[in-house]
Amino acid sequence: MQIPWMDFSYQFNGQKQVYWRLIQQLNRRGDFILGKEVAHFEKEFAEYCGARYGIGVNSGTDAIWLSLVALGIGPGDEVITSSFTYIATAIAIALSGAKPVLVDIDPVSYNLNPRQVADVITGQTKAILPVHLYGQTAEMSELKTLAKRHKLWIIEDAAQAHGAEYQNHKAGNLGDVGCFSFYPTKNLGCWGDGGMVVTNLKPIAEQLRVLRDHGRKEKYLNLVPGQNSRLDTLQAAILRVKLKSLDRWNRKRKQLAHYYTRQLRKRAPDVITPLEQAGRDHVYHLYVIRVKNRDQVQRELALCGVQTVVNYPKPYYLQPAFQYLDYAK
Repeated sequence: MQIPWMDFSYQFNGQKQVYWRLIQQLNRRGDFILGKEVAHFEKEFAEYCGARYGIGVNSGTDAIWLSLVALGIGPGDEVITSSFTYIATAIAIALSGAKPVLVDIDPVSYNLNPRQVADVITGQTKAILPVHLYGQTAEMSELKTLAKRHKLWIIEDAAQAHGAEYQNHKAGNLGDVGCFSFYPTKNLGCWGDGGMVVTNLKPIAEQLRVLRDHGRKEKYLNLVPGQNSRLDTLQAAILRVKLKSLDRWNRKRKQLAHYYTRQLRKRAPDVITPLEQAGRDHVYHLYVIRVKNRDQVQRELALCGVQTVVNYPKPYYLQPAFQYLDYAK
């Protein structure tokens, strides 16, 4: 038996006729960019998150970057974020012109440590950017208290947390803006790149709609230098179909994760398994364990046909792209 790390055929095979019909309908209409399916999906996904507005963009990276720009964050500003995340989080900050300020993670949840956030807030700090890593939300109550005290924006990187909850509120609707990726490997993934910003702030939503479409409010009326960051109609149509199954798929992920945890605690008690924190609904984008002899465990699992990966083999702040930040290991 071969157990791949990721298998896309499961979701596709269950509804392949639905997907083929969508492609045929789209081909007849020809509204390939920002078509009617995009508007429908923006509304449906925003409602799913409990937010008023959804703005479809072409990636999770652009969702963060354009949110920073819409909030007026740029050169000379600082944005506090996690030292342990996919590099796109920090790239989006750098693209805005702001400086990423990194704090270490909580060793249990792997999410941003609020107590360390408080230590690095300066007069240049404009936002806190928590990452809901692996499908579990960060400690948002403490972060929101800090943000309110220092008049900072909160931008959620919820790329790995579709459907996750914190105190019965969905990820993406816990701060000022929530940023999602629909990269194929995500809990809610499309057939390419895609992203979404959700927010309750109407002026920010309106600004994001302008920024994602070359800075134009209507055809041939460009208000600002914007970006070509539009969600394709095909991707929105696919995501609308998948959104109906997201909660069911998340429940299945949790069932399997709990099974792994029970078995590992019985058979391999030295393995550090994921811990679901109080008040959270973990959706297990990934099931991540910690072991002392990681490379050996990977080799032996591979011999058994079980594929695994390391997230992330080299922290982004040690990558050449971010040497200028001058952080030690």
